[in-house]
This record gives sequence, structure tokens and C-alpha cells, in this order.
Amino acid sequence: MHSNPLGKPQSPAELLSACQRIAGLTLGQLAAELQLKIPENLQKDKGWVGQLMEQALGASAGSQALPDFPQLGIELKTLPINQQGKPLESTYVCVAPLTGVTGQQWLDSWVCRKLSHVLWLPILAERQLPLKDRVIGQGFLWQPNPEQHALLKQDWEELMELISLGGIANIRGAHGKVLQLRPKAADSKALTRAIGANGEPIQTLPRGFYLKSSFTHAILQQQFKLA
Repeated sequence: MHSNPLGKPQSPAELLSACQRIAGLTLGQLAAELQLKIPENLQKDKGWVGQLMEQALGASAGSQALPDFPQLGIELKTLPINQQGKPLESTYVCVAPLTGVTGQQWLDSWVCRKLSHVLWLPILAERQLPLKDRVIGQGFLWQPNPEQHALLKQDWEELMELISLGGIANIRGAHGKVLQLRPKAADSKALTRAIGANGEPIQTLPRGFYLKSSFTHAILQQQFKLA
């Protein structure tokens, strides 16, 4: 066995050494090691890769409103990339609050807290690669530098202002330089409360905050000194 899936890492260094142990394995190899069944595809099991990594690395938050490694204050984010090291999609951060948002401050926001310290785990996940053959890359720890922090804060404040002023219906994925707001629901019947254009309560699809792939690509470039 490469890893002790039950051992919770007690320090960032332990977490990184756990990442080194699984780097280079395929998802199939890691799943076999942890005795987990691989789903047919990710359509029905969208969160499977993240759950596999959580188990392999000893993340313990589960579905609680805590960082994935609560004792370290570190959030785990898997990042599917292509051969060139480019992210294949935007990265989900958290659900966006659509009511009671007036007066919310950036530093108290879920987005700020979740992105304050992230373990990025790149996974070579070219579309044509079967799930079991996708390869785990080298995980690394990241904290936003002042410039990245300022960009995130600005986007968050602008998006939250639009939500609080009843502009939810007008928010598109193109809004925001690094952070975007998109519908986040398993189906179109899962509606939630929000504020309409005239301040009236409305029903709308839940929204999630996502990091744009250009932003996560820049993080990878910064880490691995990619061209």
C-alpha cells in the first residue's frame, strides 16, 4: 500500500508528502488500492474524483461547511488538465448566497475562506482518456498573492452587488475577470429563493461561484514555471 487513507495529515508537509505518494498513479490504480469501484462515467458521479482524492489524502470535512482538511485550514481542489497543462474546465468553489446578502463582507465570505489556502491536485484528464487511465499529477499548496486576492475580491463584490440589487437574471458567465457565477443544479426543477429586479422575492436556479480556467491556468504556470 502506498498510502494510509485513514491517517489525517497533521501538517502541510505531511499533506504534500501524501500527494507525492499518489502522483503518477492512474485513477484506476488508486481506486484499486482504496478498494473503490470506478463509475462508468462522471455524468452521474460528478464528484467521484474529488471524493477519491479526499479519501486517499485523509480529508475529513465531508459535507460540513469546513475546509476539506479542517485541522490545517486547507481546501482540496482537483484540476482536470490536458497534455499541455491547460485546465479543461472552470473550477467550482462554492454555492452563492442569493438572499440576505446585503452587508456581506469579502473577508467573511465562503469564497474568500475557501480560497485562502488551497491544495491543487492536477489530473491529466483528456476527454478521450478512460476514467481509469487518467493520471494524478503533482499536488501543490497555493495561497492567493496580493494581486490575485484583489482580483477575486473585486469580482466577488461586483457579483454580490448584482445579486443584492436584483440583477441575478442578467449575470452571465462572462462577468468577472477571474470569478464567475453560474447555475449550479442537478436539474432545472431545483429552484431557490432570490431577489428579483424590483426587489421582490423570486425563484431561480441555485448559482455557484467558479474560478475561470484562465485564472487556474495562471496558477499552474506560476507553480510549474510553464510557458
